[in-house]
Amino acid sequence: MNKRILITNDDGVASSGLLAIYEAVKGLGEVFIVAPATQQSAVGRSMTLFEPLRVQKIDIEDVEAYAVNGTPTDSVVIGMYVIMAGSKPDLVISGINIGENLSYEAATTSGTIGAAMEAANQGVPAIAISLHVADEGDKFADTTSMRNYAMVQSVVRTLAQFVLDNGLPNGIDLLNVNVPARVTRDTPVVMTRLARRMYDTIVHHRTDPRGRSYYWVDGIVVEDALEGTDLHVVHKKGQISITPMRLDMTALPNASDDLEKALGQLFRR
Repeated sequence: MNKRILITNDDGVASSGLLAIYEAVKGLGEVFIVAPATQQSAVGRSMTLFEPLRVQKIDIEDVEAYAVNGTPTDSVVIGMYVIMAGSKPDLVISGINIGENLSYEAATTSGTIGAAMEAANQGVPAIAISLHVADEGDKFADTTSMRNYAMVQSVVRTLAQFVLDNGLPNGIDLLNVNVPARVTRDTPVVMTRLARRMYDTIVHHRTDPRGRSYYWVDGIVVEDALEGTDLHVVHKKGQISITPMRLDMTALPNASDDLEKALGQLFRR
């Protein structure tokens, strides 16, 4: 049976990273592109519930795609239940995000990862893939040409073929993949765990031309984290990070022992 792949992102349907994934996996099965009509970074796994969603069929460099006026999660849902008419894909790939998505912080705020989580929630294995950029300003400006994606495309294709052939191992719902800005064919691929955070938060207080206060949330990139974390591997070692993730965020049994004892004392009957 022909495999079916759904591609989405959070940078918007016009992002070069979306087309780069299509080029990487188009020979592995039937490919559908369904993505937000506009930039949707940092929306996490949010879903549109109080406004109608509209879908526009477009061509991107002669490749058929569907633009959704919603979030990455909306795009996954529309892709599966409208464009694919309820016939779920064998794999969802979200990206290639322009800018790395490392740490717990990104896992809960990134629209790229949010789309992969929605796919996993629908019972479909997923890959979220992001490309580190050296200049923070490039994260929201698509200045990367297709030729810069060659190594990322190789990683995507290899992982996609593996998942299509084997699925994901038990207990793993999705893979969060981060590729350094500079890679070669010899760059190691390392399995990692999530670092705690990717930014140290800063809130700028400013005044608009009419004298009214406003605030702009910003952050300074965390340069390093513990050995074995995705942030350390990408930022310090310049290696490719693959972090296996699961939707069940329940604390491990050992970590909850103290809480269980405390609850037993607090709520004795």
